[in-house]
Amino acid sequence: MSYLMVLGGLAALLLGGGALVSGAVAIARRWGLSPLVIGVTLVGIGTSLPELLTSLRAAFAGAPGLAFGNVIGSNTANVLLILGLSALVAPIAFARRTWRREGLTVLAVSVVTALWIALSGGLGRFGAAAFLLTLAGLMTWQLRSGGDDAEDEAADDMSMPRAWLAVAVGFAGVLIGAELLVRGAIDIARALGVSEAVIGLTVVAVGTSLPELATSAVAAWKGRSDVALGNVLGSNLFNLLGILGLTGLVIPIPAEARFATLDLPVMVGTVALLLTIGWRGTIGRVAGGGMVAAYAGYVWMLQM
Repeated sequence: MSYLMVLGGLAALLLGGGALVSGAVAIARRWGLSPLVIGVTLVGIGTSLPELLTSLRAAFAGAPGLAFGNVIGSNTANVLLILGLSALVAPIAFARRTWRREGLTVLAVSVVTALWIALSGGLGRFGAAAFLLTLAGLMTWQLRSGGDDAEDEAADDMSMPRAWLAVAVGFAGVLIGAELLVRGAIDIARALGVSEAVIGLTVVAVGTSLPELATSAVAAWKGRSDVALGNVLGSNLFNLLGILGLTGLVIPIPAEARFATLDLPVMVGTVALLLTIGWRGTIGRVAGGGMVAAYAGYVWMLQM
């Protein structure tokens, strides 16, 4: 049964990711927005819903370590694993304008978030409110400037109602697929005797990032590297500012010392690595393979 859940989850993720990308690109063209901006806003936020639900549940259950670990681990997985695997599917273009705007923005937010959590020992309601206000400002800026680099192409044949339906079906597909895959993977891991700690550090963080993986991989395969990249950058922004902000606003969350000494520096380092690789304008298959290997090394280090 567990293996069937895993297979069914993968199928739902792939089908949902395809519908989500098609609908998002069609909406971008109809609104005169670039697919990158749609990826950073609509797709990036939508594929972060599993992280949001997981972190809120963890905070209410008195497990702040899981709430922080879910977000920080997901951001690291988004860059190294999701973009790495997507680049193995097809090289991802990293435009200089995207590097300067969205790339540097994600790096700055990652650094500020890491310093805030490390210096304050967690996230209280004041910091959470500041995070949410910052997110609102960044999303407004993205949408207002989104037409500046929109593609000069004819509108997609897909009508707006059909495009929104595709987005809704795509969201449902990736969320259901992620849930099935995570449950199946946890059952298999327990049956094989893997510890609960290892499951939490690996399956939960990666599992809640599966919508990003499905969406970005399908986008790269369809030649929409702008959506693939925008999805990850937007998801990372929403994870830090939106998910931590909403969670901290509902219930203040303390952070263990290990986050300041290991996980947060690794998260910031992955963004810096992404910008270094993307400076030449492309994330190729060799770089993608290296990113996946780096993530495997990080997971191995967590188990020591």
